[in-house]
Amino acid sequence: MKLWGGRFETGPSEVFERFSNSLHFDRRLLAADVRGSQAFARSLTRAGVLTEAECATIVEAFDSIRADAADPAFFDGATDEDVHSFVIGKLSQRVGALAGKIHTGRSRNEQVSLDVRLWLREECDRSRGLLAELMQALLDLAAKYPHAVIPGYTHLRRAQPVLWPHYLLAYFEMFARDFERFGEARRRTNVMPLGSGALAGSGFPHDREAIARDLDFAEITRNSMDVSADRDFALDYLYAASVTMIHLSRLAEDWILYSSEEFGWMELGDGVTSGSSLMPQKKNPDSLELIRGKSGRVLGALNALFFTMKGLPLTYNRDMQEDKEPLFEAADQVNGCLEMAALVAETVVLREQVPFDAADESWVVATDLAEALARNGTAFHTAHQLVGRLVLESVRAGRKPGDWNAETLARFAPEFTPDVARLLDPREGMKTREIAGGTGPRTVAAALATARDRLAQLR
Repeated sequence: MKLWGGRFETGPSEVFERFSNSLHFDRRLLAADVRGSQAFARSLTRAGVLTEAECATIVEAFDSIRADAADPAFFDGATDEDVHSFVIGKLSQRVGALAGKIHTGRSRNEQVSLDVRLWLREECDRSRGLLAELMQALLDLAAKYPHAVIPGYTHLRRAQPVLWPHYLLAYFEMFARDFERFGEARRRTNVMPLGSGALAGSGFPHDREAIARDLDFAEITRNSMDVSADRDFALDYLYAASVTMIHLSRLAEDWILYSSEEFGWMELGDGVTSGSSLMPQKKNPDSLELIRGKSGRVLGALNALFFTMKGLPLTYNRDMQEDKEPLFEAADQVNGCLEMAALVAETVVLREQVPFDAADESWVVATDLAEALARNGTAFHTAHQLVGRLVLESVRAGRKPGDWNAETLARFAPEFTPDVARLLDPREGMKTREIAGGTGPRTVAAALATARDRLAQLR
């Protein structure tokens, strides 16, 4: 069913219809379209366009459409240009000519905005729920190995020792910010556009605040031209999804490395890995590689809509139909990846001794030694030079930190007093980092408790 046509002597060409139709992807907005149309029917009743009986008939018919749409065959053979005309066609089959009243004073421009906002609110909630599940999985993984020591890296070189829970809390903080970003995207989405018409506002006396209450919107839009032209709320969601995927991709890269034979820190469960069709020994981190790969699709969706909106004149342009496929794609990918990442985290087995040995045999304690000298009165630049020479001599001689003791350190340089020698153990140096946000054991334990409380509040 077409929602236009009187102006035209002939219909659109088959090529144009095929080129411009969107039902094959915007059909997922059907439930939102039905809900919005039911609210609009009630508003038309308040405005005197529909009688109470007519409204009840239309609302009931929409309920049946939504129920029938659960059957995939519901769309079989449909040739409508979009979900809006498809729904009106189904309404006509059920209520006849009365269906012609439902679009009174309503434009598809505002209808599309409403439908996408209704759908996107739920996607924001879904993304936040999945983020909370992943954050919980990270906290659970931290609790399994509360005292494990690993090397922290800069430039992918061993830098300083940190606690395993401290490392996981870094990702917890990233995902907590993502949770906030999706909340902000939801807030910007949760604004009711109906009553805006095509661009100039409706010619019928709709109570827009009443429609907003009917559909659980926090407020109404302020400018009808802006409604017709606006896709900022979709960009907000895509940005939140893109940053989330960057964080997921970084976590995936870490764990791909850490589970490799070269690192050997962790084992991934059989349920999230796969084998090789040729090489019997392989256990590949495909779940993590797919997360890393799918991040490109989400970042591409953000860029696609950015470029679509750039330079469009006010108000609506058909270019804006291209908002939905990137939006749907991003939502599917980010939510799928969040679910997958939480499952991977649940399967991780940390081989605690391996990363500890990596820290113990390297010179990640160098900063601890230099800072100890500085606390004892040596200028830090001098302390830095002294420890640097100690590392250089050790590397040349093949000596690890554990090969030194208080006596040999004092012979190397008198600034190394006996109390400094204990810092050759990476576990000891961490105890000097009890500053807020640091990797000191007491600080990390407190941070874990706080993170659990924060997550409970978010949920």
